[in-house]
Amino acid sequence: MKVFLSHSSSDRDDRDLIQKITDELTRSGMEVWDDTREIYPGDNWAQVTSQALEESEAMVVLLTPESIDSKWIQWDIGFALGNISYNKRLVPVLVGDPNRFSQEDMPYPWIFKNLKVVSLPDHRKNDENIKQIADAIKEAA
Repeated sequence: MKVFLSHSSSDRDDRDLIQKITDELTRSGMEVWDDTREIYPGDNWAQVTSQALEESEAMVVLLTPESIDSKWIQWDIGFALGNISYNKRLVPVLVGDPNRFSQEDMPYPWIFKNLKVVSLPDHRKNDENIKQIADAIKEAA
């Protein structure tokens, strides 16, 4: 199964977390698409990303208090919600202190009642929570 890993460019400083998630999904037999590894200088970003979205069957979206307003994060979530091949395989991951997230600020707040949401308050200590991301995708498959 190909998994699209959605995160804001403002979150790229946290390569450690992105790598941990990629490693866990790969160990679980999934192929992970992450723009920081898959898009090269000179590539048409929109074309490469669109193709990856079309080919993927699941999405993990990293949400931080800073990224929830990103139009690209909201667009990725909207794409997954409207695409039958992602059926119940959209996994929102709340990164950071859960008290910094407000339900009203979330993109598509109603979806959080119907999806498995994984919380990573401190991903440096929560390897078990990272494993929950792969488990959520497998359960929905």
